[in-house]
Amino acid sequence: MTVRAVALLATYNEERFIAGCIEHLVGQGLHVYVIDNCSTDRTAEIAERYLNRGVIGIETFPRAGLFVLRDLLRRKEELAATLDADWFMHADADEIRVSSCSARTLAQAFAQADDMGYNAVNFQEFTFIPTRESPDHDHPRFRETMRWYYPFLPAFPHRLNAWKRQPEPVDLATDAGHRVIFPGRRMYPKSLVLRHYLFLSVEHAIRKYGQRRHDPVAVANGWHGWRERFTPEMIELPSQTELRTYVSDDLLDASEPRKRHYISDGPS
Repeated sequence: MTVRAVALLATYNEERFIAGCIEHLVGQGLHVYVIDNCSTDRTAEIAERYLNRGVIGIETFPRAGLFVLRDLLRRKEELAATLDADWFMHADADEIRVSSCSARTLAQAFAQADDMGYNAVNFQEFTFIPTRESPDHDHPRFRETMRWYYPFLPAFPHRLNAWKRQPEPVDLATDAGHRVIFPGRRMYPKSLVLRHYLFLSVEHAIRKYGQRRHDPVAVANGWHGWRERFTPEMIELPSQTELRTYVSDDLLDASEPRKRHYISDGPS
């Protein structure tokens, strides 16, 4: 069985990540639809290079000075009801998602889940960050050099956000994109893999989070956590001895996951 799978990728100033993210998703057998949230860097320009080379569409989504996640997720819900695909995946540019077995692509993993009667797939997050010994990876080869991680699981399922096309619209916004909701949801019992590159250096974290302003309604509802209150002093770079060393996707260790990031202001 084969499936047509589309990654719904929202972006804002992801110049460092966008090319590698798209190339990875295409290599995993997925098509990519980009929703650019009015980036001020070269994100949209870079994404346009991949039109008809895996990227099936690019649109500009209004920002008005605020990051309004709920509106972006509602747009993804609309796209999942209208684009031609068998499966969809909510995606961010700072993620690398793979199957639980390197011999299979994501598209093949979705096809296997579908063939077994499941219609939603969860991902186990592994968070990669700089360390005190190696604090700066803000360059194109960051995936080769920033190899220390920890499993992150504040609640299960935490990243249940790939799903089979449904006859009615799905709800991606209620759980902030972490868990897709629809009647008759049947979760594939084996979580796939998500490598999350939270930030590449303290300076990169300042660029990524320091000027971001969030929808006050979402903040009042508990969304965005430390990201809304971010200051550089909140970052606590760990020693490499506190983390696990990446060898391969097949050997990622999900035991004893952390419930909090190495950010002093709390989870998420």
